[in-house]
Amino acid sequence: MRFLLSMAYIRELLYTIPAILIAITAHEFAHGYVSYRLGDPTPKREGRLTLNPFAHLDFWGTICLLLFRMGWAKPVRINTAYYKNRKKGIILVSLAGPCMNYLVGFLGMLLYGVFYQNGSSIMLWFYYLAVINIGLGTFNLIPLPPLDGSKVLQELIPGAGRFFAKIRRYAPLILVLCLVTGLLWTPINYVNTGILNGMWSLVKKILRIGIFPYRAGSSYL
Repeated sequence: MRFLLSMAYIRELLYTIPAILIAITAHEFAHGYVSYRLGDPTPKREGRLTLNPFAHLDFWGTICLLLFRMGWAKPVRINTAYYKNRKKGIILVSLAGPCMNYLVGFLGMLLYGVFYQNGSSIMLWFYYLAVINIGLGTFNLIPLPPLDGSKVLQELIPGAGRFFAKIRRYAPLILVLCLVTGLLWTPINYVNTGILNGMWSLVKKILRIGIFPYRAGSSYL
């Protein structure tokens, strides 16, 4: 029994690790690319406009992704002085990462549907790709440093930046504790379930299939 459990865990890692590397790479590349397009040369100069995942890994964020399917990557350094509109630029750059994850997640769901119809065993990997990307995108919208949601919030709400500056030192520990205790599971699961269900409804219409791989209330994420 222990051997079978170990084999199942190893098989899951073989599915999740490539999906995690893709999710992290897509997320951080999007941040850097949008900042670069807004006139900031910093991401390119520091080697962040790359699809090499090891340029973007954060140790604790990657550990959280492996254990909890939610986490973060090494932040892309930007210089907002290059933006014509600083506030708009920060919001666009901050949202670029989660939006890219949702885009990759939708692509994963679409390919899951394609390979499901063909009976290919690779279909499960595309489902993992979708789940992990959607989980990463949603998690990074939480308004707590160093996550993207905090950067958007501090541009929209006066005084939020000063508050985040005070707690920034403890924010990663707070995030890890929230994950370990399960405090974030219910709200994040609710959001992720809604996004997955919505994406799958669209995929079913596109591919004209009647399967449904994800049940509301699942504790997978």
